[in-house]
Amino acid sequence: MKFSKRIAATVIALPLMMGSMSAMAFGGGHHDGKGMMGGKHLLRGVELTETQKDELRTLREQNREEMRANKGEFRTQMMEERQQMQDLMLADNFDEAAVRALAEKMSQQQLERRIEMAKKRHEMMSILTPEQKEQVKENMAKMAERHQKRMSHHG
Repeated sequence: MKFSKRIAATVIALPLMMGSMSAMAFGGGHHDGKGMMGGKHLLRGVELTETQKDELRTLREQNREEMRANKGEFRTQMMEERQQMQDLMLADNFDEAAVRALAEKMSQQQLERRIEMAKKRHEMMSILTPEQKEQVKENMAKMAERHQKRMSHHG
């Protein structure tokens, strides 16, 4: 029985954590709107033309507007699903089929958000020249390396 509760807790917590991480990675967690794809960090050392800067700024603004427009709807949906999952956890009998269906629905929504985020990142990256993309790859490798070091210290 304990095992099922642990799985259920993970099923509830994981999409919530992933959702907030995506929001932060997407710029929702940053007040300057440059949080998308690590924004400044990834573009560090990349010499952008004025045209590229303008295009990136326009994309960021569009993405920010979209995020703002969908924020309330997304939050409401998340709260409803969280409540449904809590109701299932507090029910007299464990309804695995209902938990599975809700977990799959939550996972599917998370997947769709990630795809949408990747599409927007790709759109931003397509503004860069091959040389600039190489610089971004180097920056990503450095960030991954720093992240790895931090994780190994916390282990």
